[in-house]
Amino acid sequence: MSHDFDHQLEQPTQPQPHRHACGNLFGCGEEKGTGVLREDIKDAALTTRVADRLLHMDAVNQEQLDGFLSARGRSRRRLLRASSFMGALAGIGPWFNKLGFNKLAHAADALDGGILAGSAAAQKKKDEPGRVHVVESNDKTVRLGVYDTTLDPILKVDSGDTISYPNTWSHFLNQMQPGVPVETLAKLRVSNPGHGPHSIIGPVYVNGAEPGDVLEVRYKHIRPFDWGAVFNNPGQLGTGLLAQDFPEGQVKYLKLDLPNMTAEFNPNIHVPLKPFQGTLGVAPPDGYYPALTPGVTSSVPPGPHGGNTDLSEMVEGSTMFIPVWKPGALIFTGDSHAVQGDGEINLSALETRMQELRIEVVLHKQKNFAWPVAETATHWITLGLDKDLNVAMTLAARNAINFLSTRADLTKLDAYALCSIAVSFRVTQVVDIVRGVHAMIPKNLFAADLRRQIAVV
Repeated sequence: MSHDFDHQLEQPTQPQPHRHACGNLFGCGEEKGTGVLREDIKDAALTTRVADRLLHMDAVNQEQLDGFLSARGRSRRRLLRASSFMGALAGIGPWFNKLGFNKLAHAADALDGGILAGSAAAQKKKDEPGRVHVVESNDKTVRLGVYDTTLDPILKVDSGDTISYPNTWSHFLNQMQPGVPVETLAKLRVSNPGHGPHSIIGPVYVNGAEPGDVLEVRYKHIRPFDWGAVFNNPGQLGTGLLAQDFPEGQVKYLKLDLPNMTAEFNPNIHVPLKPFQGTLGVAPPDGYYPALTPGVTSSVPPGPHGGNTDLSEMVEGSTMFIPVWKPGALIFTGDSHAVQGDGEINLSALETRMQELRIEVVLHKQKNFAWPVAETATHWITLGLDKDLNVAMTLAARNAINFLSTRADLTKLDAYALCSIAVSFRVTQVVDIVRGVHAMIPKNLFAADLRRQIAVV
């Protein structure tokens, strides 16, 4: 299904149908696409409800985020024209190479001032394997609980490249290990106010990425270590959904049976494993959440940059499409999970390390999303994120309706009805200050021909 992302530059004097294939889903058009708060519910949403009192921060700065987003609209007709040529060239490139006509292919690099870095290159990278880069976890690549955009990139990659993260660290810079008591974990958290517990790897710079682009992250391989930990801090720390109900903290270390992909909770309870990365995102937009210092933000709250979404559907074979907010995108990841229930109510999933996390990144130029969207073999998934769970639900619903109305040839009224009878809205997590709801849109609702036409980007 083709998508026209040219923006209307002026507000029409009379109400008109939204002409963009993005359907205002993630920030295209008059609403500026922030999706963080609607004006009619801003007062309620901006009340201070800090689920994690270790983070002494305020609410989303909507004005700054609105301004950042509205500045991104621009004409892309030259890019689209060049992309058409480059797409054709990419298809016949191997034939030219066999005949020795490499000069013609190389000449395309200079087309329109290097337009190869645009969507044509992204499409080419989708069809051809890129390089594989290995990022070890060590003192130079990992930071505790922050996205630090002031750091030099630990790696630069191209669209279509694959990144392998072997032997990732557990929480607290690998200090969470089987046998470490919960009192030690709580002390580590208190000792680093404003920081998350996550061991964050990054940043990874994506060549050619700029604000307005979308980064497609494909999860190629996810393999955990053979142990995991589930814990809740002592209630006085104020973390988790029911901190007041459980003044005592607890940590349980579980052995993972990787051949059978289960964890023994006790001799009579065995939990099927579903490994995924809890935290993967890009540098957040300025002002979305208060910085600890300029360019440094906590890894705890998810947002328009993805980050700590704790979306358990992001297993091996799934894909997340994340808006780019800073030059180079700047990929950060951490918070490895062996399995998690939706909600993650006590604060933690079954936290672990990864023997290997392997992702492929593909850059899509100037799609102007405001929120991430995910895709699995069976579902499309839209997200809603906000401190207020009611607002998060509203955002997830509106994003799902817009996705269906622009991708599945439905009126918004019909999309609203279809969401009510066939789309499941689930609470992603309620323990990361910014709470999440995700809408599960089943692919099997749609006839095969229509299903093949529906695309996120």
